[in-house]
Amino acid sequence: MINMRLDDGVAIVTLEHGKANALDLEFCEALAVLFGELRGNADIKAVVLTGQDNGKAKMFSAGVDLKRLSAGGADYVREFLPRLHQLYDAVFFCPKPVVAAVNGHAIAGGAVLAACADRRVMARYSGRVGITELQVGVPLPALAFEIVRTVVPPNYLAEFALGAGTYASDDALIKGWIDEVVDGWELMPRAIRLARTYAALSPEAFAQTKAQIRQPASERLALSGAATDEKVIAIWTQEATLARIADYVAKTLKRA
Repeated sequence: MINMRLDDGVAIVTLEHGKANALDLEFCEALAVLFGELRGNADIKAVVLTGQDNGKAKMFSAGVDLKRLSAGGADYVREFLPRLHQLYDAVFFCPKPVVAAVNGHAIAGGAVLAACADRRVMARYSGRVGITELQVGVPLPALAFEIVRTVVPPNYLAEFALGAGTYASDDALIKGWIDEVVDGWELMPRAIRLARTYAALSPEAFAQTKAQIRQPASERLALSGAATDEKVIAIWTQEATLARIADYVAKTLKRA
């Protein structure tokens, strides 16, 4: 499900959950627990997060496992969304440097997971990035939306959220989803170099500066996050929404 190796103080975390690294209940919980452990490990100075290379279609993460969600229905949604929040919270608010090495598609919840990192490096021509939730008929949960709002340029936020499109690597760089694009062979070396650069800084100063960058998101969540998520859960669990998701799965995912 997750592979982790230590490279001279840098934890290289590789997502290995099926072909698509789709986010389900157990995967979210396992990844959140791992980041909690990395946070408390003094030997870990920085983290690189990437997807597995299965030799075929490259995938960072395809986002929420819609097949599992559709099969589980409203009860599964109510159990899953808090675990998704737990995952994003663990990565986005990790006080240590986190670099996303985006080796393939980062779609919907997978794009949000990449956005949790401090820097995002993507392999050229490897895939697409974007939040496609409205294509499925669901809004982003409160924390997921605040993560996107923190990371992307404000002038593109409405396009990304309402347009629900995806962007190839070079367009993703131009529009701010990605910070750097490199050739595939250079992805991991570049991500590790970035992680080491951040790891060489004062840990206390880095953590405080990162907290200040994320402070507006924290304040908005404290003010209205619970109320927003109550509305979000109500929409996700509606019969009409679940029917729309089932239809999307039947037409799109099964064909793929």
